[in-house]
Amino acid sequence: MAVEQSTARGAEQTRIHNIGYRNYDGPRLGRAYARRSLYSQSLRGAYGLGRSVKSKVLPMLLFVVMCAPALIMVAVAVATKAKDLPVEYTRYAIIMQAIIGLYVASQAPQSVSRDLRFKTVPLYFSRPIETADYVRAKYAALASAMFILTAAPLLVLYVGALLAKLDFEHQTKGFAQALVSVALLSLLFAGISLVIAAATPRRGFGIAAVIAVLTISYGAVSTIQAIADAQSGDSNAIVWMGLFSPVTLIDGVQTAFLGATSSYPGGHGPSAAQGIVHLLVVLGLVAGSYGLLMRRYRKVGL
Repeated sequence: MAVEQSTARGAEQTRIHNIGYRNYDGPRLGRAYARRSLYSQSLRGAYGLGRSVKSKVLPMLLFVVMCAPALIMVAVAVATKAKDLPVEYTRYAIIMQAIIGLYVASQAPQSVSRDLRFKTVPLYFSRPIETADYVRAKYAALASAMFILTAAPLLVLYVGALLAKLDFEHQTKGFAQALVSVALLSLLFAGISLVIAAATPRRGFGIAAVIAVLTISYGAVSTIQAIADAQSGDSNAIVWMGLFSPVTLIDGVQTAFLGATSSYPGGHGPSAAQGIVHLLVVLGLVAGSYGLLMRRYRKVGL
């Protein structure tokens, strides 16, 4: 009898509530839309857009620092009616390589390390997006952010040169060559930085490792090149040493193919054949970075 009363009481307390869940009957935008959304959000995030004010300070400050010397050069060229700009277009990124390295070192871990740290990568892959989509979106976003950072001061120089009424054909050619150079630089730096940042969920470790690979390697290679130039003046040795730093690799490529003046000690730029080797190493590093990212995220998504 007690059991029957308990069962009756439980039946009276049982309720089925309609909380409004409905099947989604809107458009299915698919992988392409998800990939574009991830790309745009990652690109915006590289400059702190859509994030806190604190997140905007460093990338925006570095952007201003990149453009400030170009503005000063333009002002001087216009005021003094100079016949040419103080710095070649292709030299600008090499001179500012420390700022570029600091920017990518801060933003590559921001792009991927948090997803690893908070284990949100499998959530991406639970939606209509695959490993290749994630890697391409992140790679393209950081490379685009790098291109904006490096191309903006070149645009300032170009517009300033035209305002100063410098030779249009010469300035346009130099500007176009520099754009090709910084596009290669952006792909190379973004790929290497993302591979390093994706290896650890700790942002601080990623920043330190990226700075070590990009900036410290340039200082080490430049120092060894200077020593080799002072002791033996062997141009071949100086050129081949340039293969061991991302910055000197780009310098070698633009010297061989884009009409740039070499920043190697003694002005020992690579020949056409040596330039081809430099270019192949750059392309190999870009392709290798993409392959390593794909391998890394296949494991993470499991």
